Amino acid sequence: MDQILRYRIGERNRIELAQGDITRQETDAIVNAANSSLLGGGGVDGAIHDAAGPSLLAECKKIKMQRGSLPAGKAVITTGGLLKAKFVVHTVGPIWQGGRYNEPQILENCYCNSMAEAERFRCGTISFPSIATGAYHYPVPEAAQIAVRTIAELLHRDKHSITTVRFVLFEKEIFDRYEEVVHQTAEHYPQYQIVEEPVGL
Repeated sequence: MDQILRYRIGERNRIELAQGDITRQETDAIVNAANSSLLGGGGVDGAIHDAAGPSLLAECKKIKMQRGSLPAGKAVITTGGLLKAKFVVHTVGPIWQGGRYNEPQILENCYCNSMAEAERFRCGTISFPSIATGAYHYPVPEAAQIAVRTIAELLHRDKHSITTVRFVLFEKEIFDRYEEVVHQTAEHYPQYQIVEEPVGL
């Protein structure tokens, strides 16, 4: 069973941290850290395609034929195939090049555009991996700060269908780093009203 930490954002919204497998999440949508081809790959991308079955690849091929490759920072939504999640949001993270090529803004765009795609289909819950910190080598501390701050701001600022955002981190080291960043964000951005909640409420 996943280790879960839960934090309230304002009155009605939540950020959750889970150590586990994103392909097993039962949120309305899960986010795939895809490559621009949308045709599957390694890491999270390959795991999601394997778990979702061939219908996911067929949808991705159709999107690629219609729109071409997906640029970094953009997002597109498909159904979830055999996954427990109804939808998969595919987004392409930036390849880390020392921060010289607008990587922080591109990574922020991944989270914003993924949320917007899930909103279009009235999702209430969504699970994210740690985008771009695997094969694209984005440093985890910096990536976690962007992820948590961006989602906290979106949940605090906007009225929308999504009320729970879960970060699903496979490795304990990354889970622990995200936990640290949530507490740092709560301290440095009090306007987001981040309060830890006991799990089970």
